[in-house]
Amino acid sequence: MSNINEPSKTSGQYHSVKGTVVEIIGNLTGATSWQQSGKEEHAAGEAEYNAAQAKGYVDGTADRVTGKYDSVVGAVTGDKTQQTSGNIRHDKGVAQQEINKPE
Repeated sequence: MSNINEPSKTSGQYHSVKGTVVEIIGNLTGATSWQQSGKEEHAAGEAEYNAAQAKGYVDGTADRVTGKYDSVVGAVTGDKTQQTSGNIRHDKGVAQQEINKPE
Protein backbone atom coordinates (compact mmCIF):
# COMPACT_ATOMS: atom_id res chain seq x y z
CA MET A 1 0.00 0.00 0.00
CA SER A 2 1.33 3.40 -0.93
CA ASN A 3 1.83 6.14 1.63
CA ILE A 4 0.40 9.54 0.68
CA ASN A 5 3.73 11.19 1.58
CA GLU A 6 5.72 8.94 -0.74
CA PRO A 7 6.54 10.04 -4.29
CA SER A 8 4.24 8.68 -6.98
CA LYS A 9 5.02 8.08 -10.64
CA THR A 10 1.39 8.79 -11.56
CA SER A 11 1.25 12.05 -9.62
CA GLY A 12 4.65 13.06 -10.99
CA GLN A 13 3.53 12.49 -14.57
CA TYR A 14 0.30 14.37 -13.96
CA HIS A 15 2.09 17.44 -12.58
CA SER A 16 4.72 17.31 -15.30
CA VAL A 17 2.08 17.33 -18.05
CA LYS A 18 -0.09 19.89 -16.27
CA GLY A 19 2.91 22.16 -15.82
CA THR A 20 3.75 21.89 -19.50
CA VAL A 21 0.17 22.78 -20.47
CA VAL A 22 0.12 25.77 -18.10
CA GLU A 23 3.47 26.94 -19.49
CA ILE A 24 2.18 26.66 -23.07
CA ILE A 25 -0.92 28.68 -22.18
CA GLY A 26 1.35 31.27 -20.60
CA ASN A 27 3.50 31.36 -23.74
CA LEU A 28 0.46 31.77 -25.98
CA THR A 29 -1.12 34.50 -23.87
CA GLY A 30 2.08 36.23 -22.80
CA ALA A 31 1.21 35.65 -19.13
CA THR A 32 4.64 35.36 -17.54
CA SER A 33 3.18 34.21 -14.21
CA TRP A 34 1.60 31.23 -16.01
CA GLN A 35 4.86 30.53 -17.81
CA GLN A 36 6.80 30.50 -14.54
CA SER A 37 4.13 28.53 -12.67
CA GLY A 38 4.04 25.95 -15.46
CA LYS A 39 7.82 25.56 -15.49
CA GLU A 40 7.88 25.09 -11.71
CA GLU A 41 5.07 22.53 -11.71
CA HIS A 42 6.67 20.64 -14.59
CA ALA A 43 10.01 20.51 -12.75
CA ALA A 44 8.34 19.39 -9.51
CA GLY A 45 6.46 16.67 -11.40
CA GLU A 46 9.65 15.40 -13.03
CA ALA A 47 11.41 15.36 -9.65
CA GLU A 48 8.55 13.41 -8.06
CA TYR A 49 8.50 10.89 -10.92
CA ASN A 50 12.26 10.35 -10.67
CA ALA A 51 12.07 9.95 -6.88
CA ALA A 52 9.28 7.38 -7.20
CA GLN A 53 11.27 5.52 -9.85
CA ALA A 54 14.36 5.41 -7.63
CA LYS A 55 12.31 4.21 -4.65
CA GLY A 56 10.72 1.48 -6.76
CA TYR A 57 14.13 0.30 -7.92
CA VAL A 58 15.47 0.18 -4.35
CA ASP A 59 12.37 -1.67 -3.16
CA GLY A 60 12.86 -4.16 -5.98
CA THR A 61 16.47 -4.70 -4.93
CA ALA A 62 15.38 -5.38 -1.35
CA ASP A 63 12.80 -7.91 -2.56
CA ARG A 64 15.39 -9.64 -4.76
CA VAL A 65 17.89 -9.98 -1.91
CA THR A 66 15.35 -11.05 0.71
CA GLY A 67 13.70 -13.45 -1.71
CA LYS A 68 17.01 -15.06 -2.65
CA TYR A 69 17.91 -15.44 1.04
CA ASP A 70 14.54 -17.06 1.85
CA SER A 71 14.86 -19.34 -1.16
CA VAL A 72 18.32 -20.54 -0.15
CA VAL A 73 17.36 -21.02 3.51
CA GLY A 74 14.27 -22.94 2.42
CA ALA A 75 16.33 -25.14 0.11
CA VAL A 76 18.96 -25.85 2.80
CA THR A 77 16.39 -26.62 5.50
CA GLY A 78 14.07 -28.54 3.18
CA ASP A 79 11.24 -26.04 3.70
CA LYS A 80 9.63 -26.02 0.24
CA THR A 81 7.10 -23.36 1.29
CA GLN A 82 9.84 -20.92 2.30
CA GLN A 83 11.83 -21.76 -0.81
CA THR A 84 8.83 -21.13 -3.08
CA SER A 85 7.91 -17.94 -1.25
CA GLY A 86 11.49 -16.73 -1.59
CA ASN A 87 11.54 -17.49 -5.31
CA ILE A 88 8.29 -15.55 -5.80
CA ARG A 89 9.59 -12.55 -3.85
CA HIS A 90 12.87 -12.64 -5.77
CA ASP A 91 11.03 -12.67 -9.10
CA LYS A 92 8.77 -9.83 -7.94
CA GLY A 93 11.90 -7.81 -7.09
CA VAL A 94 13.41 -8.49 -10.52
CA ALA A 95 10.19 -7.28 -12.19
CA GLN A 96 10.03 -4.20 -9.98
CA GLN A 97 13.62 -3.31 -10.82
CA GLU A 98 12.95 -3.75 -14.52
CA ILE A 99 9.90 -1.46 -14.40
CA ASN A 100 11.83 1.21 -12.47
CA LYS A 101 15.14 0.93 -14.30
CA PRO A 102 16.69 4.40 -14.71
CA GLU A 103 16.33 5.72 -18.23
